[in-house]
Amino acid sequence: MRTHDRDRLHRFLFEHYPIRGQLVHLDAAWRALIEHREYPAAVRDLLGEAAAASLLLAATIKFDGVLSLQLQGDGPVHLLLAQCTSRLGVRGLARHREDFTGADSTAVTTAPIGQGNLTVTLETDDRAQRHQGIVSLGGGTLAGALQIYFENSEQLPTRLWLQADAEGASGMLLQRLPRTGAGRSAGGMAADDAQVDDAWRRVQLIGDTLTPEELRSLADAEILRRLFHEDDVRLFEPAPVYFSCRCSRERVGGMLRGLGEAETRSVLAERGSVEVRCDFCNRAYLFDAVDVAQLFNAEVPARHVGTVH
Repeated sequence: MRTHDRDRLHRFLFEHYPIRGQLVHLDAAWRALIEHREYPAAVRDLLGEAAAASLLLAATIKFDGVLSLQLQGDGPVHLLLAQCTSRLGVRGLARHREDFTGADSTAVTTAPIGQGNLTVTLETDDRAQRHQGIVSLGGGTLAGALQIYFENSEQLPTRLWLQADAEGASGMLLQRLPRTGAGRSAGGMAADDAQVDDAWRRVQLIGDTLTPEELRSLADAEILRRLFHEDDVRLFEPAPVYFSCRCSRERVGGMLRGLGEAETRSVLAERGSVEVRCDFCNRAYLFDAVDVAQLFNAEVPARHVGTVH
């Protein structure tokens, strides 16, 4: 059982080479994310890897908004979505065929998604800017698909190692940065191209020796000592990660407006009220006749109705 670095993201930097990295662990945040869902193990673990990956990706970008990592295909798991804010608040969900158990799965792969795509979307809070990259899924690992995404969309050589189970999700990212200044690395030390190439190959090979159990259980400082004890690696102060759902009564009201007045009133007439549950956190929002009238008629005075949990 891990005793350190719970719900934390650590950034680190190689002082002599333009290579940076990150380590992330979700514990309480992960359990909160899946608290209201009973996923088959194969779905749960893939969602955990996606949640860890979304945090690692978001932490490489300076932005104010939301990063979405979506896997969609024709397999029994037809949709998997993980979202992370620029403040490292994460949420996620998966949708799968009811009879899918994933019992035959022995490793975490994207195979349950089938033929489909991995889409990474970055959207600012004001929705003024939106960037999207798409790569095909071939039934390999999520880490492998993301490596292709970075090669195609970001032109930054990047490797990820991901792990997830019922108790937590973890990940490590290594990324080669562009050279800065007069041949100097991000850490400020001079290194020629051949040295950087050799260092990048070497740290990837060393990263491949990290076992899922070590990634799950060791403290970050111990992981870096275990892997890169021959390098000068600077470990920065950790940033907290947490489960965060962005649902609200206002957002749900907007969704009902998008559904249309006729359809909303039809549900109201049939059930006496309109109840909408958030797919991410299972929070329920209840709208009665007065609330529905307010949604579609601005002249009706607003009335606050509390959220039903």
